[in-house]
Amino acid sequence: MTTSDLSGGETLGDPATQRDPIFETGPRLALCALLQGANWVEFATTRDLIGISDSAVSKHSRTLEEAGYLEIRKGAVGRRPRTWLRLTPSGRTALNGHLTWLTSLRHAVDETTERAPSGDSR
Repeated sequence: MTTSDLSGGETLGDPATQRDPIFETGPRLALCALLQGANWVEFATTRDLIGISDSAVSKHSRTLEEAGYLEIRKGAVGRRPRTWLRLTPSGRTALNGHLTWLTSLRHAVDETTERAPSGDSR
């Protein structure tokens, strides 16, 4: 794999190692990383753990839902309305592929840095 394989909007073709621009917005990546290890997570919990506003959670979760990566369930606890979020199987696959791509990118950068000529040693 070369650095050029990992640049721009190009993907590697294999969903297990694919760049997904939807995760390149920090709150979306953080939201999915949080949900990756859970079944259903309450909206308020995601908001508090990620540290963003209600409107930002709503906006990013809607984008992920439209992409088929997130499932949203609404209900109530007692008389209080609640919203829960979870990753779909395709969301988990896409997230894992994006994280694998990021790791590959990091390795490519490290290799390039290691091969770069040293500065002038005067």
